[in-house]
Amino acid sequence: MEIAEVESVVRGDAHFVQLRTSDGLTGVGQSACWGYPTAVHAVVETFRPYLLGADPNRIEHHWHHLYRMGPFRGSVLTAAVSAVDLALWDLLGKRLGVPVWQLLGGRVRDRIRLHLLLGGTGSEALAGQAAAAVADGFTAVKFDPLPADYADVSLARLVAETEATTAAVRDTVGPDVDLLIELHRKLTPLQATTVVPALARHHPLLVEDPIQIDSVSSQAEVARRALGVPMANGERLHTIWEFKELLAQGGAQYVRPDVGLAGGLSHGRKIAALAEAYHAAVVSHNCLGPLLTMASVQLDTVIPNFVTQEYSPLDDRLADGPARACVRRDGGFLPVPQDPGLGVTLDLTDETPLDLTGRPLTRIPLRADGSVAYAV
Repeated sequence: MEIAEVESVVRGDAHFVQLRTSDGLTGVGQSACWGYPTAVHAVVETFRPYLLGADPNRIEHHWHHLYRMGPFRGSVLTAAVSAVDLALWDLLGKRLGVPVWQLLGGRVRDRIRLHLLLGGTGSEALAGQAAAAVADGFTAVKFDPLPADYADVSLARLVAETEATTAAVRDTVGPDVDLLIELHRKLTPLQATTVVPALARHHPLLVEDPIQIDSVSSQAEVARRALGVPMANGERLHTIWEFKELLAQGGAQYVRPDVGLAGGLSHGRKIAALAEAYHAAVVSHNCLGPLLTMASVQLDTVIPNFVTQEYSPLDDRLADGPARACVRRDGGFLPVPQDPGLGVTLDLTDETPLDLTGRPLTRIPLRADGSVAYAV
């Protein structure tokens, strides 16, 4: 039994991998470097000569071989490794007739708590979406409270409007719902150390990614200076070595690995264990649909320091799409899947491009003076 076919497919901003073995099994995976899916595809193509004829059960060995093939690093490489890694775990689970979480140590929980991504802007829209989410059974919601013109308003206005929007959501949902504040890397470090403390009175579960991810040490420094507000980082980090530096420099916080970017389940398990050693919790990142959600759930099921799984409305909309999960959402929770492998059926016969992110990559915020808002 060996890997007989490696299929790498790009559908719009989605990238999938299927590995087929000589005895007829198919394992599926997906990458999460959504900005550059064709680049990830090209890397998987370079993996092909190595993977063909290989024993699919040597998952850890293949991870290191693929990652160390060339002296290069970055999200495109780790996304490609992640997609292959997920497909290998899917194959192993299917071969043994068990869900992947059974192979990772067995479940520590009976269901997976979700937090819903809210897509609105402004206090009225976000409060309304939050109320609907709570009515649907969610116990946690995630949203971006920054004003639309955040790049050009004064610091005083930035703080006031961000705090007012957060207050509107908190007042709507009450104290029994967790708020996850997503700042989308929009602030400078100096803005962050003023904006974030202003949100403390609303007791957010966490505030995520206030600054650009160019520097691990800068992210850690902001976390240290957050004045009692729990911070979350890591959805764009790639390896255990980056997470180690973040935790060592910034202390206990919420880590946000994405199994489609940070090395698949093989590496995700290690990141969770590393976080556990720092008394840090895991809030798994994913916004790209059912396949990666189900892969994340395999990890969420087995780690003791899991808190909540990111869940996008996209998962509901794509429930009958190309990647079909074996379980459906029950209010604000997902049941632990029992199907072998990842619990996903992938059908790529429809070649219609998927739009998972909702924006052209070239469309980014500019300041009123024409400069790039993300540059600082």
